[in-house]
Amino acid sequence: MFRKYLPKDRDALIHLWTSVFDDSAKHNDPAKMIDDKLEIDDLLFVLEHEGVLVSACIAGYDGHRGWLYSVATLPTYRRHGFAKTVVTSTIQALRQLGCGKVNLQIRGSNTSVKSFYESLGFCVEDRLSMSIFTTE
Repeated sequence: MFRKYLPKDRDALIHLWTSVFDDSAKHNDPAKMIDDKLEIDDLLFVLEHEGVLVSACIAGYDGHRGWLYSVATLPTYRRHGFAKTVVTSTIQALRQLGCGKVNLQIRGSNTSVKSFYESLGFCVEDRLSMSIFTTE
């Protein structure tokens, strides 16, 4: 069942992101990500299967473009359509807000997921992604 995040999901979502993302950067701490997102809006989605939180996605929408962040599925539940459901359902939620374009970024080391996103209609754009850390 795809739905918005509820406070009861906190431990399971932290477990999911900790299991999937090998990242020690402070800004990627799962508990901080949840807290920071919920201070802004509630575009945080989860997918449950038989009582287990198996997949999740943070969405962003600035009134012009949407973004997908931290899309993850527990390794033992991959290749069963859960990631496809969470991505397409999140895109639908953004579309209902008026979003006409959805972006995402894939880490350079995670090339195996590129074909998954292409199968959902995403394509590589000729863009240079840049960032700056303002809190570290």
